[in-house]
Amino acid sequence: MKSQFWTAPNQITLLRLIFIPFVIITVFDEQWLWALGLLVAAALSDALDGLLARVLQQQTMLGQYLDPIADKLLLSSLFLVLSFVKKIPWKYTILVFSRDLCIVATAVVLYAAVGFRDFRPSIYGKLNTGSQIAAVFFVVLAQVLRVPWVLYLQTLFLYATFTFATISGVHYVLITGRRLRKQDQKPAV
Repeated sequence: MKSQFWTAPNQITLLRLIFIPFVIITVFDEQWLWALGLLVAAALSDALDGLLARVLQQQTMLGQYLDPIADKLLLSSLFLVLSFVKKIPWKYTILVFSRDLCIVATAVVLYAAVGFRDFRPSIYGKLNTGSQIAAVFFVVLAQVLRVPWVLYLQTLFLYATFTFATISGVHYVLITGRRLRKQDQKPAV
């Protein structure tokens, strides 16, 4: 585990975690250009750690958990803070948090109760994450660059977030049920 911690991709992921309080501070202080710069740096670090993990063949179990945790913490923090400063309506933040909390609670219960571990993300979950990233980016960009196309994309991706959070939440319930039934049908070895 200690050797996994020191790989370059995992160190970059940990650096992304360090960005989170600074992004939050810049949003609360309405330093939108800094917030945008830190958000872009976080996105570049996310792309870089994935690329390095593949190129250097340093894909680790720690990285498989750490990377999505860093992404989720950054996105969730930004949705929350941007709602507090009245840049994202609360309904989007509540939906994003409700979906994520339901998924985590379900995963914990299923793992504890029956040892179920098959929680692969679906295409709808990936679309949800992509729309959340774009929504946060365009909300912050709209504070720096108030032009019609940025405002349009901000609205479009907030609607996409609402749509894909709902669809992916329902899909997650259905696919998890199907995976559980498949697991129950396998003969004991």
